[in-house]
Amino acid sequence: MEKFGKSQPVSRVEDQRFLTGKGRYVGNARLPDALHGYVLRSQVAHGEIEKLDVSAAKASEGVHLVVTAADLEAAGVGIAMDATVVTNRDGTEAAQPLRPVLARDRVRFVGEPVAMVFAETLDQARDAAERIELDIRDLPVKLDVCAGGPLIHPEAPENRAFDWGMGDEDKTRAAFEAAARVVSLQVEDNRILVNAMEPRACHANWVDDRLHFSFGGQNVWSIKDRLAKAFGLDSNRVRVTIPDVGGGFGMKAMAYPEYYVVAHAARVLGRPARWASDRTEAMLSDNSGRDLTSLAELAFDDTGRITAYRVHTRVNLGAYNSQMGQPIQTQLFSRVLMGCYDVQAVWLRVEGFYTNTTQVDAYRGAGRPEAIYVLERAMDRAARELGIDPWELRTRNFIPAARFPYMSATGELYDVGEFQRVLGRAAVEADKAGFERRRAADAARGLLRGQGLCYYIESILGDPSEGAKVEFHEDGTVSIYVGTQSNGQGHETVYARFLSDQTGIPAERIRVVQGDSGLIAQGGGTGGSRSVTTQTHATLATVDKMIAAFSPYLADRFGTDGQGVTFDGETFRLPGSNLTPTLLEAADMARDDGRADLLRHEARATLPARSFPNGAHVAEVVVDPETGVARVDRYTVVDDFGNLINPMLAEGQVHGGVAQGIGQAIAEHVVYDEDGQILTASFMDYAMPRATDVPMIRFVSEPVPSTANPMGMKGCGEAGTVGSMAAVANAVQDALWERGVRQADMPFTPLRVWEMLNDEPVMADR
Repeated sequence: MEKFGKSQPVSRVEDQRFLTGKGRYVGNARLPDALHGYVLRSQVAHGEIEKLDVSAAKASEGVHLVVTAADLEAAGVGIAMDATVVTNRDGTEAAQPLRPVLARDRVRFVGEPVAMVFAETLDQARDAAERIELDIRDLPVKLDVCAGGPLIHPEAPENRAFDWGMGDEDKTRAAFEAAARVVSLQVEDNRILVNAMEPRACHANWVDDRLHFSFGGQNVWSIKDRLAKAFGLDSNRVRVTIPDVGGGFGMKAMAYPEYYVVAHAARVLGRPARWASDRTEAMLSDNSGRDLTSLAELAFDDTGRITAYRVHTRVNLGAYNSQMGQPIQTQLFSRVLMGCYDVQAVWLRVEGFYTNTTQVDAYRGAGRPEAIYVLERAMDRAARELGIDPWELRTRNFIPAARFPYMSATGELYDVGEFQRVLGRAAVEADKAGFERRRAADAARGLLRGQGLCYYIESILGDPSEGAKVEFHEDGTVSIYVGTQSNGQGHETVYARFLSDQTGIPAERIRVVQGDSGLIAQGGGTGGSRSVTTQTHATLATVDKMIAAFSPYLADRFGTDGQGVTFDGETFRLPGSNLTPTLLEAADMARDDGRADLLRHEARATLPARSFPNGAHVAEVVVDPETGVARVDRYTVVDDFGNLINPMLAEGQVHGGVAQGIGQAIAEHVVYDEDGQILTASFMDYAMPRATDVPMIRFVSEPVPSTANPMGMKGCGEAGTVGSMAAVANAVQDALWERGVRQADMPFTPLRVWEMLNDEPVMADR
């Protein structure tokens, strides 16, 4: 037990093996008999396949199999990638064109998989792929995110996938007509690549018509169900495992074509098959993030209070619907549409369009960073046009603490919030009072300094139910089986320490088991900042069940009153006895007495409601007008995450999220040329944030315990990204405002900033 109580900053136990090279990733799996897969991808963005001849590849040295769409169909493998679609404003269903596992007849983006070669070595598979004869007749390419242009799918006239709405359009229109002032701003949210440290990879093996599939992902059960359906199997004939994962960020939560083809090849050949993406391949084929343009409008009364909010967003879906591509910028965007502000007249219209580019799907935050970015950029512009301090404008429009629980205009029940208190703390921690002094000092050196504020709120997402199983072993150790999946967040530390806190079992004796559908029947995986909240809730339920089972057993064993047995978090107390057995000691007794039923305990629990992390991000950016270099100089975060389970890991999550937000704001940007060729498919061309781009981040917790779960906590995994984009962008806009720049959009690369300052057109491909 911790010397000074619970919720202590405990170092991560898994880092020992990660930092000493003992991590076990998909690529570390020892499969001596495995064949290696290589994917032949389209090199054109849009065209009809006129010839696909794989005969020479099949005859190549070391090659065992070449798979095309026709081969999958002939084998009865389901060839359609599934996706969730939304309902249009008129009540019809959004477009759902076929997305084949391997291209057939037509290709629609550079990098679309056409065939896959399996050989004894990766080099042999790659060499054989070069012998495939693939002739594609070029078709016109569509890249602009609007209606019209070359048709990509017959099922989507004018390339419009959906036209979705949320809110009260008539009420909002009336509020705008009666408004004293209206402020509008168009906001660009640039496309980015996910670039997890570990690229996607998988391997598959079949034994007795049972499939074992292993991959780097975020949920074993989702892909298990999809594989079972594709191969016509009962789900109990599919086992999916996930070993250590080097970053997911939403991108690895989805199914991809390679997974189905690798599983098919292993079945046909009777040997294990494996595949791993290289970095450029990942940049071509992994789901991208963001890529939307929004027109935001705020209506105000004559006191500076918001009376209505209206947003019209155009979303780039890429060439096909990805698994969650449509809901991300509609349903998930709407969850926090109005942020922390007390406004009930809102209208959100979202149009989704297909283009000849890679699919767009969830990226850290999934819809909530996009929504908060639009809102907080608009709030910053409104403060300037209304002549109100941006901190004051937010305070003036916050939902008052006395109004909670509060039903938002889009139907989200915010349980608690003290936004004004959190913002006040941020003003102190960021030294708001000293900003003008710092600005003047920079001006004397010919530099521009700007301060940007973002007040965000996010909603945790995903399945609100989760399970936990605790098993006592003969060697005195304990396993806890969890339904979430660590992608590097430190779950092993959190879950072991939490179980230790609740039971007194030493954390070093607890082993966390995750990512195995053969050992864990059900789970929600990781995503939407759900993991620790849902998993600890399930752990509490399991501990309660465990104590309830052991108490009467101990009472009966020692002949005491069963109603009087208590557990104080470390030991049992038996009335009329000075015995104080621990859970480990009680388990040993049960084993000696043949009570195997007491050695395993399992429970599922459902969160009664969602929690809503929120907080203030304050960025200060220094711009050199001679070079256009924008440098993030100071960064402060004051977050309300409720009660922190492990403050050190929470801060680490914030730091990582902020770094990703800063990366998008100042450097990251996907560029396609007019033919749909991606120009940023390597780290030579795609700029990732470096250590020098990210300042020391000041993190402070200002908790308001949530009422939506027994721990009083709020998810923290995505909050850093949700708040950072607008904070940095508003800071850059503030720095450039005095030089007459009125439209500043990400990414703030030196060239783009220089062009803004020198009244040059900002090139879309810079």
